[in-house]
Amino acid sequence: MPFRGSYQGSSFFELLQIEKRHLLPDLAAWGRSAVEAVPHGTTVLAMRFGNGVLVAGDRLATAGHSVASRDVVKVFETDPYSVMAISGAAGPCIEMARILSIELEHYEKIEGERLELEGKANKLSQMIRANLPAAMQGLAVVPLFAGFDTRRKLGRLWKFDITGGRYEETEFDATGSGGLYARESLKHGWSRSLTREQAIKAAVAALTAAADEDRATGGVDLERGIFPIIKMCTASGHTDATEAEIAACYREILAARAAGGNL
Repeated sequence: MPFRGSYQGSSFFELLQIEKRHLLPDLAAWGRSAVEAVPHGTTVLAMRFGNGVLVAGDRLATAGHSVASRDVVKVFETDPYSVMAISGAAGPCIEMARILSIELEHYEKIEGERLELEGKANKLSQMIRANLPAAMQGLAVVPLFAGFDTRRKLGRLWKFDITGGRYEETEFDATGSGGLYARESLKHGWSRSLTREQAIKAAVAALTAAADEDRATGGVDLERGIFPIIKMCTASGHTDATEAEIAACYREILAARAAGGNL
């Protein structure tokens, strides 16, 4: 039988908070020693290009000064026209991405139409604000959110702070431990007229620059076959960059460096 409670709205997240709060992770109850051992995701970035947005993330997760995992997924499709990239405490970040995906699907089923892109960013902001007690203990969730606005017919992206504050960026942004180096790379490689292929190359170059300068950021690992996750949203929906495309961009970057170039 379907669940029947007092909540009658269309938000799955609010339904959990009001009717089934025990299903949400109680992250604030964790001790400091446990927090220090939690794997943390590092560098993610987002940018507008040509007719859409691109979101990318490296695959490394760290616990203190140790490598926790070399193949963590930090970029998630939340619906066919939006993507979320995570940095911060890996467990809460991944859980939040999953809940947002269910939230958007739930809204569409209840209301009969997709939530507008800015409304999706608002939903994520509410979830981050609800996580503030855990963030104050070190379990912060600091995502990037981007997608294609089907009403305005353009790509848009937002960054967030741990209080749930959201800030729209018109060009690009990066966050995580290597975010500064990724942004510096994007300053030199980004333009509004980038094609899909050029945007992928700019993202690979930015993550490579971050991996060079930040030990907690993982770049392309050809030996192990580990590649960053790169997703794009355009008017036709969501697509992924293939490993072959990423590897080709990375080899081009290495060749340019060997020849004395700046990539």
